Amino acid sequence: MAREKEIKEFEEKVLFINRCAKVVKGGRKFSFSALILIGDLKGRIGFGFAKANEVSDAIRKGSEAARKNVITFDMNDGTIPHEIQISWDGAKLLMKPAKEGTGIIAGGPTRAVLELAGLKNVVAKNQGSNNPINQVRATFKALKMLKTKEKSLKERGVI
Repeated sequence: MAREKEIKEFEEKVLFINRCAKVVKGGRKFSFSALILIGDLKGRIGFGFAKANEVSDAIRKGSEAARKNVITFDMNDGTIPHEIQISWDGAKLLMKPAKEGTGIIAGGPTRAVLELAGLKNVVAKNQGSNNPINQVRATFKALKMLKTKEKSLKERGVI
C-alpha cells in the first residue's frame, strides 16, 4: 500500500533510451539503457540510470534507482534563489532566476528536470556536452548547491 502511494506521489518521465550492441560469436546482442526522472513538482526530484536486456526492464530499474536518489532544494516563488554556474564532466550549465511570467527557458534534459522539480521561471543555458546523462547530473549538482538568503545568513551566524 505504501508503495502505491509513493508511485502516485511522483510524476515519472522517461528522458532517454539508448540501444547498445555487443558483437558476439553468433551476431549482435542488444541491450538498453534508460535515463528516468521523477519529481513531485514541489521541490523534490530524482533521477535514475539503468541498463537491461529489455526496454521495460531498464525503465523499471531506472525508476527504482530514481526513487533512491531523490533530492530537495531551495526555491523562491517558483524560481531559483540566485544565479549559478556549474560544470560536470564536459557539460557546463548556467542557470539564472527569472521574473514571473518568463517560464522555463532551457534546452533538452535540463528543461525536463526543471519542470518536474516544480520551477516556473528559470533561464538556463547548456554549454559544452550534449550528453543527456551529464546534463542531468550537472543540473542536479546546481540544484543541490542552491541556498536561500535566510539559509545562508543562518549558516554565517548573522540571524
